[in-house]
Parts: sequence; structure tokens; C-alpha cells
Amino acid sequence: MAVSKERKAELVKQFGKNEKDSGATEVQIAILTEEINNLTEHLKTHIHDYHSKRGLQMMVGKRRSLLDYLKNNDVVSYRKTIEALGLRK
Repeated sequence: MAVSKERKAELVKQFGKNEKDSGATEVQIAILTEEINNLTEHLKTHIHDYHSKRGLQMMVGKRRSLLDYLKNNDVVSYRKTIEALGLRK
């Protein structure tokens, strides 16, 4: 269920300023989105996995907070990030 090292490196390279920039808001949003997508697929087959469902809800809340922060501080980057990740709003 976790995002692989290689996939994280790809996301850091795509959304970060360089390959070591894993702390950028855009990178954190991209990694959370990948984890959310993986966990959503898991929950489609394991409907009664309530612990994972709570973890998913916490990840969605964290991503929402990061998106709000990015929107308030850098609207251009916010729009580019949601466009690249295919997020609504």
C-alpha cells in the first residue's frame, strides 16, 4: 500500500525544485495523493477495514490543509499542482 521509493523519487523530481526537495508543499501533496489513491483501491476490496479508512480520512484532511496553505501563499503553483494531479476545486 505504501508508495515505493522509486515512485516517490519520480514525484519529488516532477514537483520539487530538485531531486532532493522532498519538503516542498507541492511534493507533499503529490505523495499524499499517490497514497490516497492506493488506499482507495485497497478499500474497494476490503470494505470493513475501518482502521485504514480512518487513515485515509486523516490523509485527505492533511492534503486539504496543505492545499489551502498553497492556495493562500502561491496561487499559480496551487493551480498548476491541482491540474497536474487531476484534483477538483
